[in-house]
Amino acid sequence: MGTRRIGLARTDPLRTSVNPVGTYAPAEIFDQIEKQQKDYPILAFVVGWPLSTGGEHTEATRMVERFIKKLNKRFPDIPVHTIDERYSSKEAVQTMIRSGVPRKKRAEKGRVDQTVAALLLQQFLETENEFK
Repeated sequence: MGTRRIGLARTDPLRTSVNPVGTYAPAEIFDQIEKQQKDYPILAFVVGWPLSTGGEHTEATRMVERFIKKLNKRFPDIPVHTIDERYSSKEAVQTMIRSGVPRKKRAEKGRVDQTVAALLLQQFLETENEFK
């Protein structure tokens, strides 16, 4: 979750594939989530947890904590899970390079954010047994 853009991804109902949905300004993210919820029921949220490279909380971590409180207030029946997002932007860029995404497209605002969202959701689905 960023201060300017938030990447959004979702999985299919069988949780076999993950797809980026888009990148949104913080002011519009809740409306976008509600639009997604109309297509598929949302069973849980997976939110990137920004820690320093040493694993400490940062101002970004506190910002995400406030975001999670808003999520819980707006969607009280949907659980929120966090996942360590250290190095996720670098991983997203490497994934785009391996996928053949041209440099110009990789530089587009928001492309990295939505790729990060998809990678974090995929990682969560692969590692969290209680959600499977």
